[in-house]
Amino acid sequence: MQTAATMPRRLNLEIVGIVLVAVFFLLTPIYVYPVFLMKAMCYAILGMSVNLLLGYAGMLSFGHAAFFAISAYIFGYVAKEFHFGVLPSLFIGVAAGTTLGVVFAAIAVRRIEFYFAMTTLALAQLVYFFCVQAPFTGGDDGLQGIPRGEIFGFSLRDNTNLYVFVLAIFMLCLLFTYRVVNSPFGEILMAIRENSDRVRSLGENPMSYKFIAFVLSAFLASIGGALKALVFQIAALPDAHWLMSGDGVLMALVGGIGTLIGPIVGALFIVAAQDGLAQIGISVVVLQGVLFIATVLMFRKGIIGELARFKKWFE
Repeated sequence: MQTAATMPRRLNLEIVGIVLVAVFFLLTPIYVYPVFLMKAMCYAILGMSVNLLLGYAGMLSFGHAAFFAISAYIFGYVAKEFHFGVLPSLFIGVAAGTTLGVVFAAIAVRRIEFYFAMTTLALAQLVYFFCVQAPFTGGDDGLQGIPRGEIFGFSLRDNTNLYVFVLAIFMLCLLFTYRVVNSPFGEILMAIRENSDRVRSLGENPMSYKFIAFVLSAFLASIGGALKALVFQIAALPDAHWLMSGDGVLMALVGGIGTLIGPIVGALFIVAAQDGLAQIGISVVVLQGVLFIATVLMFRKGIIGELARFKKWFE
């Protein structure tokens, strides 16, 4: 847990980080293709959801692709078949993913460490095979032609309008995460990560906090999945594959687990690497495996964590 002396400084740094992230995504569309940035923001929300569990509660989940995909599929199906507006469709898709998170949490949070991770992976694979067989998902072809529609009179078929909308949702997710981790609830989560038995001895029930954290994490992952379906107008099986869960974990690790903007930095790095390697024909999966090993062995604090440690050398 953070001490009373270090907490104000951490909060100030996190606020500065939020401002820098906002400025970065406001200015970079001038120089960078906006669709790339929107993809990075969608993946960053997935990374934030994983980091909320792994970085602050110490719970490693390999099941977040399930929430990411179900939200994308339900959003796309409702928007395409029932012609609901963007916001109602997003709400329904995110609600579906969050509800699935409640089911996962009820089953998985009673397990610890390795068993928790394997339980979430097994549950996510059930969802993957459901997506393979369900008639509304389109199978291997995916659910294509998802309409972008409009919001408040602005057409989201225009990439500029779409970018502003995605950025607004992304910043709300970042502020939501900031509020959660810097609340008394977040402090108890970090205490559970350090010593759950001591938290229990103080009269709190760690399971209830883990349950809520898992559901909040699923909520964030669901937003990322629905936004990705909106941006690319397709929901496909790779969204439900366990490799998508691995990408979320890798983004949190590379950027820095337990840091607010670490998953965002990790998402930008991973998405840039994926797009760059795809163009030159190098296996993305192999590089991600090497990157994961290097992160674990050489810089376990991630990019943001290592930068913070480097800064301390000069203080």
